[in-house]
Amino acid sequence: MSAMDPTEVFRQEASELFEVLEGALLDLGQRPDDRELVDSAFRALHTIKGSGAMFGFDKVASFTHEFETAFDRVRKGEIKPTQELISVALAAKDYIRALIEDPQSTDDIIGEAILDDLKRFVSADQPAAPVAEIIEAPPRAPAESKQAGWHLYLEFESHILRNGSNPLDLLEDLSKLGPCFVVPITEGIPFLDEMEPEDCYLKWDVKLHAACDKDAIDDVFMFVQDEMKLTLSPLEHVEAPAPAPLFQLLDEEPGPAAEMPAPVIEVAAAPAAEQPLAKAEPTSEARCDARSETKPEIKRETAPARREEAKQERGIATVRVQAERLDELMDRVGELVIAQARLTQLAASGSDLSIKMIAEEIERLASSLRDTTMGARMVPIGSLFGRFRRLVHDLSRDLSKPVEFVTTGEDTELDKTMIECLADPLVHLIRNAIDHGIEDTATRAANGKTAQGRIELAAVHSGAQVLVTVKDNGGGLNTARVRAKAEEQGLIAAGAVLTDHEIHQFLFHPGFSTAQTISALSGRGVGMDVVKRTIENMRGSIDLSTRPGEGTTVTLRLPLTLAIIEGLLIRVGEGRYIIPLSVVEECVELTAEDERSRGRNFLNVRGNLVPFLRLRDIMSSSGSPDRHQKTIIISTGETRVGLVADQIIGNHQTVIKSLSKLHSDVTIFSGATILGDGTAALILDVAQLVTLAQSKVEKQHISEAA
Repeated sequence: MSAMDPTEVFRQEASELFEVLEGALLDLGQRPDDRELVDSAFRALHTIKGSGAMFGFDKVASFTHEFETAFDRVRKGEIKPTQELISVALAAKDYIRALIEDPQSTDDIIGEAILDDLKRFVSADQPAAPVAEIIEAPPRAPAESKQAGWHLYLEFESHILRNGSNPLDLLEDLSKLGPCFVVPITEGIPFLDEMEPEDCYLKWDVKLHAACDKDAIDDVFMFVQDEMKLTLSPLEHVEAPAPAPLFQLLDEEPGPAAEMPAPVIEVAAAPAAEQPLAKAEPTSEARCDARSETKPEIKRETAPARREEAKQERGIATVRVQAERLDELMDRVGELVIAQARLTQLAASGSDLSIKMIAEEIERLASSLRDTTMGARMVPIGSLFGRFRRLVHDLSRDLSKPVEFVTTGEDTELDKTMIECLADPLVHLIRNAIDHGIEDTATRAANGKTAQGRIELAAVHSGAQVLVTVKDNGGGLNTARVRAKAEEQGLIAAGAVLTDHEIHQFLFHPGFSTAQTISALSGRGVGMDVVKRTIENMRGSIDLSTRPGEGTTVTLRLPLTLAIIEGLLIRVGEGRYIIPLSVVEECVELTAEDERSRGRNFLNVRGNLVPFLRLRDIMSSSGSPDRHQKTIIISTGETRVGLVADQIIGNHQTVIKSLSKLHSDVTIFSGATILGDGTAALILDVAQLVTLAQSKVEKQHISEAA
């Protein structure tokens, strides 16, 4: 596979920075006094600007620079970020994203209007001091302050040279801010036989004689901030040394620090960063003696300790891998699992003990590889949840409904493919919750509620599933209106006896909507049916519960992955089928007494009646059924259904293969898998089977009522 385009790498990194920037801006709306949020936003902006210029995105760099400049008063603490200012800043972020992802579709006039709005908001409280004047105002003379510069301690990660960064170039850039005195700290340098040629062992103690602010120093080390330690402290006012070349010959004898020409870099041993610099540096002979005396100590203690410290500081390294490679790896692991199953079956049919031992070892390794590969595909769902904060913010503003957005369970992990498929359904559910669920401020006040609505988005592991819930504290569903609309569309007969749960299921019917007017957000009846179809295509299910006046909760039940699952292998007639093990509650034997109960197909499970389906009838199996048939009790949400099969073979590690388009009309199967003997087995779609059972029960109700 060819290497990625550098500009594509920049786009991916910029996308991550946009998430950081958007999160910081949205949090600023809630915590305007949080300095760390302001710094986080500016770091993201600064990196986007620098990387954009590096990769040839000049418009990005220029616009981002203007964004920073206009937003600078917030950073200085002169004004607090208002909601209006945050909204304009978010629009500016969107414009920068458009400049990167689709520059041809951007309009310079829009960008100028956004910047004008930014400048207007940040200067609204002080019209006599425009932004341009504040930025261009000359710095105070050093004589007005005791600070005459900065004392810096620099320590870079050992691998910084491998990443293409040169500390000497950074020190040279630092010297452009003003005269500086640079002394390397050589305590961490090991002997030659222990030295890695590409590692950086030096640290630096620097005195910068320049009345600049901290931001100017941060700009020098902008691209290596995550690969270094930078300690800053102000220098007291002293006479700055006269300018001199950056590098000075070693045989020159330096004088006191205040009289020494600058900038200077020496290669002699220097005091540790915690100790102040001496007024006079040692002679070259003393330096040689000191170096020779400290070498044995460095060899025995300092170098190994430094390496161990660097490992701890560096933490767990990460590597960016293309998603296609992970998908391809998952496919190969799936094929390996199938081959391993065939080997295990062949070994079980023979009598060679050594072959059986090898088959067991390969099964163990394949299982471990499967778990590791699936773990590499798992992504915290918080990466998805973060996208909806902006959605809630914009809808709350557009609909004039103050809404609090709360997320929990962001660390819950889900397969990356599931994350991608889940985005659109959650967008629609959240829009519905704000548009239909949350009442306007006047209605909430009349009902004794707080003016601010609340949307909760949560994720939690439940066995082999992940439950994702969207909950609001609005008015709940209007069951009477849903029923009236269903009768109007001819979905049910007038006066039919239905439970509230059954009535609410009409919301998932194509083209069904209770909205009285069509708006940009809703009213066309396109949405909830798509949500349900998408979730079912992911082998999940959707539950809906509501309490009048208190709100509505929508729960999505999803499998952990779409690639490999644990299944229960059953036999129906001559065919074999797979049921996802995550939905199986228990297996019981079907007795003669349970086969018929008051004219209906019900199973008595410890006093509870559970409807069951005969899979032989559904599959149109030939031949007579087994004498002792088994019933597998499955559940989706609050619904339990029994599936009657001839035989339960056992657990099976199931590699899911999609069905072809020719089988798109076969709804009760979600895919297929290959068994150990090379034959295929179909995977049952539990949601469709439950729907089939419910429809049969409803028909029985109707026939009995007639």
